[in-house]
Amino acid sequence: MQPLTDSDYTYTSASTFTDSEQGNTLLLSHQTELDEVNNIPCFFWGRLREPYLISRCLMTIAKTVRSRFALTSQELMALRDPIVTAGSGQVRFEGFSSCNGVYARLDILPEGLDGEFLASGTTNVDFNEPMLNALNSITQTETMVLSVGQRSVTVISATAKVVERKVTLPNRWIKGLTSVQFYLAEMQPVFTLTKAQSIQLFQSLPKSTVKADLFIVQRAGKYLFSPLQQGKTVRIGGAHRLRLLEGLLPFIHSLTIYQSQDEQAAGFVLHLGSLQMVFAFSADAYRGFSGEGKALEHLINGLPLELIVGVNSLLKANEAFNPSMLALENDVSFGDMDTLVANLSSIGLLGFDLVNNQHFYRRLPFKTQRILSLNPRLKNARKLVADNDITINVRKSGYLEATVQGSSGLFHKVVIENDRARCTCDWFTNHQGKRGLCKHVLAVRMLE
Repeated sequence: MQPLTDSDYTYTSASTFTDSEQGNTLLLSHQTELDEVNNIPCFFWGRLREPYLISRCLMTIAKTVRSRFALTSQELMALRDPIVTAGSGQVRFEGFSSCNGVYARLDILPEGLDGEFLASGTTNVDFNEPMLNALNSITQTETMVLSVGQRSVTVISATAKVVERKVTLPNRWIKGLTSVQFYLAEMQPVFTLTKAQSIQLFQSLPKSTVKADLFIVQRAGKYLFSPLQQGKTVRIGGAHRLRLLEGLLPFIHSLTIYQSQDEQAAGFVLHLGSLQMVFAFSADAYRGFSGEGKALEHLINGLPLELIVGVNSLLKANEAFNPSMLALENDVSFGDMDTLVANLSSIGLLGFDLVNNQHFYRRLPFKTQRILSLNPRLKNARKLVADNDITINVRKSGYLEATVQGSSGLFHKVVIENDRARCTCDWFTNHQGKRGLCKHVLAVRMLE
């Protein structure tokens, strides 16, 4: 299997933070793979209504992308710059921890902005050290103007100094965006806490790293972390990662805690008035969202490329994406729509808004070849089918049994019974389907 390669970007200028008598200005330099987006001088320019709180949230995202929970210092990847999506009246900043197991997003809602959206799009933004230091010094009485891109065209002469900084957009981030969206889309709210209850909850979080799972429980009107799963709970693996939230707790109005159906991911939404801060945590500190394979089952059946391209061309950055409505309006079956959502998600084009329970669109490069390159299990499954390495032994109503040739001459038995699949391979034995289907089950499902 060829290793995934990341995309190198070069910022033609650095993000800057300037102060003057008129107030502070945060100008974010941006860069993406899309030429038409790079040619946009500015996505948004305007005043932030909550500059102090927004600066705290941006610092939390910066802290998240610098964090590592499962890598040694030698394996720690370089600082990753967040991506920002501007459009439809709001601005979203997103990022992953270096180990890809924590997702953080700041949504600046329309009521938090006083400015003009000059264009819509999704791009990487430069989070450099001087800018972060300046953000950290913002006080509650200061004002701040945000510019994503430059407000005006700048002519640079041959003698002018141009600051360039090469950064890397990790393909793991795109894989992570795929899996985290599927987890978020199936999450349900479990608890809603007041500020006081939230602070009290985090006071019960162990100070040291806890290897065993913890559970958020409610007892006598109080919420706390417990090693025991009793009654209605939210499972938290690698609970020490939640300390990323602590600095924002004094500012929240409330905290809503979500859990995925399979209890393999938890979501936290910090309600901050005109802002909301969203966190998603994978099942454990050593598990990154990029390896979960959550979308694989929905990528088994192909769709006409024209349909995927057509839908992609209709959408604008941050625009709500309603699969059910789109299916009804365009006479597309709900099954095909699930596949369409998986295809768009698998190249990072869809996110999910927990509060409004709807998808939103990111304007990222439309590269369908990434569907296979970012999902090697899907690619390997298609190869098994193409090489005729599958023998169907039993096929009857509600039951399918097959033998699949694996690597090194091994053969694996796949059984699909009443839509539940199992395989004798090591992947299934180790994960029991909790990290997506193995390539052998995927291949057999392609022949159902």
